Amino acid sequence: MIKEFQETGDEELQTKLVMEYESLVHALARKFSRGQRHDEDLIQVGMIGLLAALRRFDPSFGRSFESFAVPTIVGEIKRFIRDKTWSVHVPRRIKELGPKIKNAVEELTTELQRSPQVEEISAYLGVSEEEILETMEMGKSYQALSVDRSIEADDEGSAVTLLDLVGSVESGYEKTDQQMLLEKAFQVLTEREKQILQLTYFDNLSQKETGEQLGISQMHVSRLQRRALQKLKESIRIEATEAF
Repeated sequence: MIKEFQETGDEELQTKLVMEYESLVHALARKFSRGQRHDEDLIQVGMIGLLAALRRFDPSFGRSFESFAVPTIVGEIKRFIRDKTWSVHVPRRIKELGPKIKNAVEELTTELQRSPQVEEISAYLGVSEEEILETMEMGKSYQALSVDRSIEADDEGSAVTLLDLVGSVESGYEKTDQQMLLEKAFQVLTEREKQILQLTYFDNLSQKETGEQLGISQMHVSRLQRRALQKLKESIRIEATEAF
């Protein structure tokens, strides 16, 4: 049936063969799911591996189909777990080094009769201590908690999530500080200087329009404006220094 399927690509034969080895795929998927929620995904990936094995199997090598299919299916499942089930993007070298570190720790623990140190794991695997530490840290990213996960209840009995505990930057505080600083700095200005800054910077009038409204020349407005700004700069500089 497998040979005929390879030659013809008959869909009915493919369905029969998939049903024949479906239990094998399920068994291998369960082995790697470890109670996680992606069981169905692993089964689908395992089916892809099964189809690949059906297309590539060569009985002339003297092996049974099962002995050829199992490593093919397992390879697809492992690749899926390595590339798709991490909560954040992690470099492939980190993903591949993780299992090696786990095995090294188990073997060194048995050999040394204690937990191995980072430098011992590094020497055992022939990689740098920085890579060992980086991989251990990245390993925490394999499964992340949802920010909507409830962690406790508040005094009123409502659920509290991780997101409720995450702070955010409130720009209003900075604006309030700036406004208070400006209000204090404006006290050094005369009433005429305050009027000029109000008209030119807040009411968006030109120096000519400001002069016409106040009954003074544009040149006088320009001179008073420069003097007012200089006084503000000096006052703000002093206020900031006192604050620190």
